[in-house]
Amino acid sequence: MKKSDDEWRQMLTPEQYRITRQAGTEAPFSGQYNDHDDAGIYHCVCCDQPLFDSASKFHSGCGWPSYFDELDEANITQRFDDSLGMRRTELLCSQCDAHLGHIFDDGPPPTGLRYCINSAALVFKPR
Repeated sequence: MKKSDDEWRQMLTPEQYRITRQAGTEAPFSGQYNDHDDAGIYHCVCCDQPLFDSASKFHSGCGWPSYFDELDEANITQRFDDSLGMRRTELLCSQCDAHLGHIFDDGPPPTGLRYCINSAALVFKPR
């Protein structure tokens, strides 16, 4: 999915644009989905691709919505991120390259992973 920078700016809020198109991060504990517990699917705010099922969401205490698994491995791309003086794994929507957040290996079973995602990169659709 290719859009011009102007098209992204027109369809997203300034915060959504900063996070998804410029690899920003929202302040911890500020996102609308951090304490969200409804049943449904979290989609990419930019292209509506389904990313996470609420059944994999957990309260990690890190300040961002956290999931222990992705809905479909094909929907999320991983790449190394060496910003901030450390190596992390960045998560991007595979359809539109929106920055979603990062993945860490300190999550709960069964995967042991923590997908740490910005609320502003998501839109929730209830079941």
